[in-house]
Amino acid sequence: MHTNYCKDLKSVYLHIMNAFDHDTVVPYKDSVLSKKKQVESMFDNIAGKYDFLNRFLSAGIDVRWRKKALSQLKANAPKKLLDVATGTADVAILAQAFLNTEQIIGIDISDGMMEVGRKKIHEAGLSKFITLQNGDSEDIQFADNTFDAVTVSFGVRNFQDLEKGLSEINRVLKPSGKLVVLEFSKPSHPIIKVIYSLYMKVITPNLGKIFSKNKQAYAYLDESIQKFPEGQKFIDVLERVGFKNNYSKKLSFGICSIYCGEK
Repeated sequence: MHTNYCKDLKSVYLHIMNAFDHDTVVPYKDSVLSKKKQVESMFDNIAGKYDFLNRFLSAGIDVRWRKKALSQLKANAPKKLLDVATGTADVAILAQAFLNTEQIIGIDISDGMMEVGRKKIHEAGLSKFITLQNGDSEDIQFADNTFDAVTVSFGVRNFQDLEKGLSEINRVLKPSGKLVVLEFSKPSHPIIKVIYSLYMKVITPNLGKIFSKNKQAYAYLDESIQKFPEGQKFIDVLERVGFKNNYSKKLSFGICSIYCGEK
């Protein structure tokens, strides 16, 4: 009994030591709900305007970012791909066209976002290649060694437990399978940094309020970016949960980054 108690204490200690500031960033500060539930509610609320705001706020460059991320899988030619935090299925749809992937499964905790995604998939005539289902990154409902590749586009910031989510992804990947993460980061160039800060802290939240009636969602976007363990810190996390041959690539003056690792 004493041994089990010590193990439990060690488990709690390790969890605390491995926690990240971004794990505690939530969209609604006055809510008692968990981060996971708040994120689900936030995306359900903005789902109808999400694609429009993505294109508008990024001037369309987000599409190019996604293509660059998927290009990291060209040599792998994955036949079965899991898209975690698939949202409105932008990456899933691009992956089928760009990589000619035979089967793509997208999972997300927001049914509202996936409802938009399913319409896009149907309109693109890709229903036989892509399926979307409710799913949690921290408890992926697939067997070990199932997928050739896993993608996460602008989703790891929203994980309630970053290491647990990445460990689950590692579990469902086949040996030598590849993870590709696309995520916002902070530019280091002084001038770009000032412009970026103004845009994210003032312009983005207010435009979000105008178009989606949800200023908190876009204020959360900036805060979650600021506290995300980017760059080498994220590479260290990938190594810690079992990925190898990890590397990163900065895009657009460091506004966005690609992270890759193999099982």
